[in-house]
Amino acid sequence: MSAATAAQAAYIVAALLFILSLAGLSRHETSRPGVGFGIAGMTIALAATIGLASRSIAATGIGLLVLAMVVGAVIGLLRARSVEMTGMPELIAILHSFVGLAAVLVGWNGYLDVEARGSAQTDVAGSLLRIHHAEVFIGVFIGAVTFTGSVIAFLKLSARINSRPLMLPGRNYLNLGALAAFVVLTVLFVVKPNLGLLIAVTAVALALGLHLVASIGGGDMPVVVSMLNSYSGWAAAASGFLLNNNLLIVTGALVGSSGAYLSYIMCRAMNRSFISVIAGGFGIEATTTGDTDYGEYREIKAEEAAELLGDASSVVITPGYGMAVAQAQYPVADLARRLRERGVEVRFGIHPVAGRLPGHMNVLLAEAKVPYDIVLEMDEINDDLADTDVVLVIGANDTVNPSAAEDPGSPIAGMPVLRVWEAKNVVVFKRSMAAGYAGVQNPLFFRDNSAMLFGDAKERVEDILKAL
Repeated sequence: MSAATAAQAAYIVAALLFILSLAGLSRHETSRPGVGFGIAGMTIALAATIGLASRSIAATGIGLLVLAMVVGAVIGLLRARSVEMTGMPELIAILHSFVGLAAVLVGWNGYLDVEARGSAQTDVAGSLLRIHHAEVFIGVFIGAVTFTGSVIAFLKLSARINSRPLMLPGRNYLNLGALAAFVVLTVLFVVKPNLGLLIAVTAVALALGLHLVASIGGGDMPVVVSMLNSYSGWAAAASGFLLNNNLLIVTGALVGSSGAYLSYIMCRAMNRSFISVIAGGFGIEATTTGDTDYGEYREIKAEEAAELLGDASSVVITPGYGMAVAQAQYPVADLARRLRERGVEVRFGIHPVAGRLPGHMNVLLAEAKVPYDIVLEMDEINDDLADTDVVLVIGANDTVNPSAAEDPGSPIAGMPVLRVWEAKNVVVFKRSMAAGYAGVQNPLFFRDNSAMLFGDAKERVEDILKAL
């Protein structure tokens, strides 16, 4: 068997393992084997690539390739071990930027290898040459948009820049103009490629990616993360076509399509269309918040909350990003275990966009070893909230806001939310009365059956455990 045939066979095995990985990651119970399949697939893919490259690259080149892999692996392992779950959204965003930058570099290399040296010196000629031109241009465009868009998402998620949307006049026309320029430049490049056109499309794509994500507010950041995940997949697929690598094409298509479908799910969870997310603007602080009289809020102490929980027969815990910030998942898991030992029915209600990353809360709770069978999605738990004695809202805000269901004029009107206000008692864990990430005040805090438990969520849950 030739080296090329062996590599292609290995790529097929790796692709199957990636598919099994995605299937495993779709459920809590199979997520660990899913990760294992993904690791195995990537190991096989890397080994096959090095083996294939060793046939045509000098020993020095192979040494540099292995060195780059080792350096990348060490950095990845150290970063993965040190990153907190609160930092996972921005870590994923910056990793997407690496995929985009790689696609840009592959595209530029494709131009320099074929167009700059002349097709006569390469194996790309005839009708395939025009296809190659298009591959170069599209790959560079998608990669550049992914790169700058992911960098802006990283800066927003890590609070290095304001999460509010950039509201330039005619911002939608700017985006449409950039897309139109891309189409025109692509046609010109396919007809007669030159370095100036490649520089122009790179600049346009970098600016489009920056403006596209800068125009999207904090309320839509979970969708942005999954959207950039999709972009990175298509960028990888484009690189696969340029490099004639079937595994990259398959893997990129898997990531691109799954990311697009996840974006669709997230948009449904927020009752927003994908186009409205791209158009941006959501996340502006509501201008009517300061003029609305919601009444007085009621404060509760940890000992009183413990008494409520002790008398309850059913409890639902709805976590949000604040739980991740406080690293409260472990005492929350202890609280759930303690209450279940006392005969209390305890379940968790997870909103699809809770946190700043799809599945963020599920991962946190799994990390704290909360049983999978008591972690329910919004649609599974919502109808039971009216019969619940106590709901603990730990660090959530926009996902439990009754304005979404009751106020047609609210910026989040129509967004499906956890109807926690229907429970007999609601205890809200918050540091202050500040509005949520989307900048919208929450009337839940002022309801007669709601009470505010102020302070660090981890410390307050530990206080409740002591009181119990």
